[in-house]
Order: sequence, then C-alpha cells, then structure tokens
Amino acid sequence: MKILLVEDDDGLVKLLTKCFADQHYIVDAVKDGETGWSYASTFEYDLIVLDVVLPKGDGINLCQRLRTAGHTTPILLLTAQDTSTTKVQGLDAGADDYVVKPFDLAELIARIRALLRRGRAQPFPLLQWGDLCLNPSTSQITYADRPLTLTTKEYELLELLLRESQQVLSAEEILDRLWSAAEFPSEATVRSHIRRIRRKLVVAGAPPDLIATIHGRGYYLKAPAADAADPVSLAQQVECNSYTPPADAQQQYLAFLNQTWLTTRLSSLQRVTELQQLLQALHFEQLTAEQHQQAKQIAHNLAGTLGVFGLTRAVELSRQLEDHLSRHPALPQQDAPGLAALAAAVQHQIEQTITIPAAFLTGSPPLRILSVNLEAELAQSLISIAAASGMHLELATSKSLPAEPTEQRPDMILLRRISDGSVTTVMPRLAQRYPSVPMAVIYDRGDLSDRLTAVRQGSQLFLDAAMPPQQMLTCVKQFLHRAPRSAKVILVDDDPAWLSTLSTLLKPWKFEITTLAEPQQFWQVLQTVTPDVVVMDALMPQLTGFELCQIVRSDPYWQRLPILFLSALTDTHSQNHAFTVGADDYLCKPIAGVALAHRILQRLERVRTLALHSSLLLPY
Repeated sequence: MKILLVEDDDGLVKLLTKCFADQHYIVDAVKDGETGWSYASTFEYDLIVLDVVLPKGDGINLCQRLRTAGHTTPILLLTAQDTSTTKVQGLDAGADDYVVKPFDLAELIARIRALLRRGRAQPFPLLQWGDLCLNPSTSQITYADRPLTLTTKEYELLELLLRESQQVLSAEEILDRLWSAAEFPSEATVRSHIRRIRRKLVVAGAPPDLIATIHGRGYYLKAPAADAADPVSLAQQVECNSYTPPADAQQQYLAFLNQTWLTTRLSSLQRVTELQQLLQALHFEQLTAEQHQQAKQIAHNLAGTLGVFGLTRAVELSRQLEDHLSRHPALPQQDAPGLAALAAAVQHQIEQTITIPAAFLTGSPPLRILSVNLEAELAQSLISIAAASGMHLELATSKSLPAEPTEQRPDMILLRRISDGSVTTVMPRLAQRYPSVPMAVIYDRGDLSDRLTAVRQGSQLFLDAAMPPQQMLTCVKQFLHRAPRSAKVILVDDDPAWLSTLSTLLKPWKFEITTLAEPQQFWQVLQTVTPDVVVMDALMPQLTGFELCQIVRSDPYWQRLPILFLSALTDTHSQNHAFTVGADDYLCKPIAGVALAHRILQRLERVRTLALHSSLLLPY
C-alpha cells in the first residue's frame, strides 16, 4: 500500500513516515499543496493524508481539486482546527475522514486501515494463490501452512504480486508501487528481492518457479499445477546451512519488546502531553464535559498500554487519575495542581524507562521436566544444560515418585528405560497421574521393536541413549514448542490503541490475530475467522462483552468456543457476571503480553485435553 503524505511540519513528517513504514506502507512525503497536486495527479496511491493548513494552497482546496479532476483515492485530512465548520468544509470537499491534532498514532493507523479496507469486498480478505496465503490483518504469510519470515520490502512485493495476480508486473511498475520517489532504486533491486523471496518460498516447499519471469516484460505468479513436485523434496534442494537457529526465546522476546517500546514510549508521552493540556484548563475554568471525558479516556488508555510493558508505577498513577476523573464529573479549580502532579509523575516514569528490564520476563515460567531413572552422570549433565537454557529438571526414580501430582505440573516427563523392564509399570502410573503431560523415553537401541514398545506405552518422543545431552534437551524443547497450526485469536475492544499494542506483543507466540474495535461486526467476523479463542472487553459502547458472550453461548456450534474476558473492571460482581454468562476466564487490565499468551495457551491445552478425554469415552 502506498500513501502520499502532504504535511509541512518536519517533525510530524518524520514520525508519521516511520509509523507508516512500520505498518508496511510506502510513503511519499511533500510539504506544500502544489507539490501535493503534482504527485497525486502523476503517481498512483492507495491513500492521501493531507494537512489542512499548507503553503501554496490549503488541504481543503487540494482535496476539492482532486475530486473535481476525478481522483477517487481515499483522502484523510489532518488539522489542528477542531471546529465543526472546518470539518464540514473538509468533508464537503470530498475527504473521507478527518483527524484532529494532536492525535493518537494507533488511532490514526486504525482510521487508515478502515479507509483502505472500505472499498474491499470482504472485511478481512485473505490473499491466496494455491498453497500461498497472506493475511493482511496479521501480516502473516504461509505456504502450505508453513510460516514465511520476510523483510518489510519482501512482504510488500509478495503482497503486490498476490493482489495483482492476474497480470504481469514490470520492474518499473514494482518500483513505482513499492518504493518512494526519494529512494530512486534500480531494476536490479527488484531482481535481488525476487531472488530472496523465491529462495524462502522454496524452503517452505513451494516450486522454484512460483514467481515466474517473462523476459522483457516482468514477473507474475504461476498458476498452481495439479502435479506439483513434492514439497519435501523441493525443500531438500536448499542447502542445510541456510537455516539459522533462533536465539533464546526469552532474550528474543525481550529484544522484540524493547523495539516495540521505542514507538509506544513516544506515543505514550504524546498522550500525557494531551492530558496535561486538558488539565491545564482547570487553572482558568471548569473543564467542559467533552474535555473531561477525553481526559478520563487518555488516563484509561495509558494505564492499559503501560501495563503491557510492566510500568507498574505509571499504571498506578494513571489509575489514580482515571479514578479521580470518574468520581468527579465537575472538577473544581483547586484540583488542578494535584492532577497535574500525577500527570507529571506518569510522564517521569515513561521518560525514565528507556528499555524494558529482563526482570519483566520473570512472569514467563521455565519449562519443567520430570526425569525418571536417569543415571547419575546423565542427570548431572542434563541439570547443568537445562539451567543454562532456562529449564528446570526434577530428578526422580520409579520408586521415589510422589504419591500425588506435584503442585507445579511438569511440561514433559523424561523416562530412562532400564533393563529390569520397570518402565512398563512406571509409564501407566505417570500417565494416570499426569494425563495431559507428554512423555519421552530414552532407549539404548533405536530399532523398530524398541520404538514400537515406546509408542505402545504412551511415549510421544523417542530418544537414543547415544544422543548427546544437549541434543536431548533440544529435541524436548522443539517438541514442546511445535505447533501444527497457529491458534486463531479474535481480540475485541473499543480502544484501537490497546488492540494495536496487544496484538503486536502477542506476535512472538505466532497466533493468527484478528482485532475488532466495532462490536457490531462481531458475528460477521466470528463466522469469517472461525477462531480458536476470543478475548473481549466487558464494557463497550452499544454492545457489551457480557451480551456478546451470551450470543455466542446461545448458538450450539459455538458453545464450546473459549472466551476470555480482559477488562478494567476488577469488582467481584463483574467477574461473577462474566462467568454466569459463559466466560471461561477473566483477566484484569493492565496485563503483560506474556501473561495473556500463557492464559490463552492454557485454555487451548484444556480444550485439547477435554477433546481427547471425550474421544476416549466414545463407544467403538
């Protein structure tokens, strides 16, 4: 998607360009109305963002000029003039939306997504070409359900090929659509990106010529063939050293968290500034009802967003602001200094938090392994390796197993087969005690009979005793982290900024996330996405989460769909009401992405366990 930004404020241009680029948008930025007309009438754009006050012609006149000339590109106006007259003039001139400065970046992005989506046939269109699938709502690309990791430009190029799948795109057309006018890349740049995308597609199992070339004309997606080659054999054509193992999961997530915080920190400081400007009015007169509601909403949003990043003190201060604004519908002037001090304290907490500390990840419990009948030497090796890898290894023997399940359930049981054959009696005991915990068995030999015995006894992972201890634990971790299919999650909340932040922070868990800020569209989205889990707010305008939950539970097809409430309501009555209408879990804002991910995963595991038990009870 390509955006033309017409704005003369250098600081705002820099911020918006970075923000748009993070959302995979290509940006051309110009500073006056005449240049804006030149670009808009020369190049093809998916959206135009216009400031109202511009040198060489204002934004409203430029908007009207474009509409008179027959341009149908969606136009969003940006302005600091928050008056009904200006809004009416802008909309009458042909603008599709109107945002008043200062604005929240997440809300602006949500408005842009809505404008770009408005002209499409489906609210959440999946772009598919054979086994290749791109989900614009989550920016996830898969081939035959195997995820592809692409750079921003590679993603944009593949999305363009999918959207224009019925035509051949020349290198010149691709450059015009995907690179800004200021970059001036060459056609060799396009060829380089095409080569890298092809290589990654082949690794995922795609045929090497999925992106085909017509020499002298350009590139296109080749129609899927019915007799396509075996994806496994194609993947084996790629050299083994092309795979780079991922870094430690916690460190990787911490780096991701800090990268996201760079943008969120800036937008949060802008929100505090807006709040301070509103509270400053108390020094002179009472806040209007609209200003009062806006200040309360900003405090509420700050508490939710900052809690995701573990700024507990800032959350507490924001909650104090929100509570005070909620209790006093008409604020007296003498309250101004105290509220201003709270806002300044929130600002200080945000400014002081340059990076997210590693201690924030302590909410993520280590993998727990219960090992049974390990030899002393192997046990010591595994204990030291497990500790270094963020895992906890508990030792036991077939005779020293606890009579009851331990309080902290293990994630896996690692069992050493010994010569006396006691494994055949121990495994049933373990399976009865921990029915949903997978078991791995270490055998001395790897022939078919040993593997068959392990499978018949309930083992889900076979490990050869000759395998190095490091490799054993690597196999265990890979088994525990494997996911045949990413869980589909719908997040329902009327706060677009909260939805954007939360969906971003859940990305490391590879959920297929769909966000919904308009509860009225819930049923349509539910049927389109067919989710595995729904996470919804309790209080939303026009349609509450309690009502949505009742609607879901009244339909026989969706009665077992896991529903988690995520709400700022902490009172017992609200929580009891949620469970009464059919909720499976109730979480309170603010919440870290780590904590929410674990609750979702626990609920999915519970659903899988119940399904397994139900299948075992069915008559043959």
